[in-house]
Amino acid sequence: MATRVAIQGYKGCFHEQAARLFYSSPAGHPERGEESLSIVECDSFEQLYEALDEGRADAAVMAIENTVSGGLLHNFELLRLKRRRVKGEVYIRIGQNLMALPGQTLEDIREVRTHYMAINQTRPWFEKNAPWIRLTESDDTAKSAAQLARTGEKGVGAVASALAAQLYGLEILAPDIETHKQNFTRFLILDERLRPDGPDKALLCFTLPHKPGSLAQILTILSFYEMNLTRIQSLPIPGREWQYFFYIDIKFTDYTRYTQALQAIRPLLEDLEVLGEYKAAL
Repeated sequence: MATRVAIQGYKGCFHEQAARLFYSSPAGHPERGEESLSIVECDSFEQLYEALDEGRADAAVMAIENTVSGGLLHNFELLRLKRRRVKGEVYIRIGQNLMALPGQTLEDIREVRTHYMAINQTRPWFEKNAPWIRLTESDDTAKSAAQLARTGEKGVGAVASALAAQLYGLEILAPDIETHKQNFTRFLILDERLRPDGPDKALLCFTLPHKPGSLAQILTILSFYEMNLTRIQSLPIPGREWQYFFYIDIKFTDYTRYTQALQAIRPLLEDLEVLGEYKAAL
């Protein structure tokens, strides 16, 4: 039976690419054997959780940070509010490709439609290699590819993933046209069926007393227990001026030391929530 995976976006987008990469890896099917995927398209990240809550999806894949644009702050908040634990992660390189209907050349293209972030990531390439092309914003990279395949418009291109070109029968005119080649996005896996074997990474959310040195004290204790802090993100607490939720990713090699570290910091915190424990992808 296919695993129903909710993604933000349309079939062929980078969320689907991340889902397929994770569920083809040992982390994605430790006990059940490799499964086919059924993609559940969602217009927003909130709808990912709705699909899970309503039983329309078995799992969800959600972007959390990018090496170029940074963290998706709203998604950190969703993790805290929706209380579904993270059970895995996957990283993919974001490669943007110019595609069109088969049989066309770059010189035939007069307009390209894609998401505004893809435009920002590829504008220098167009300015250098195809300045005559007009770049037009759309809702989604993969949706642009799907609409182009459906309408059959000539002289129009799309910028999207190689998977989108494959799914919608488009021809890639120029591969990997993004400016930053080391452009990676990290995705989190929300799948209650998974039981990660030997977790070595955790995502925590906590709040601190509003007094000097409170964060430094927590970080010192984590360092003492040999916790490797790989990311820290703060978000304001509504209604509490200049106080914050802190989200941290930590990696560890000894689960017992990790639990001891949590026990050591818990009395110093106003609140601590473990948002996920899983196997690190890197």
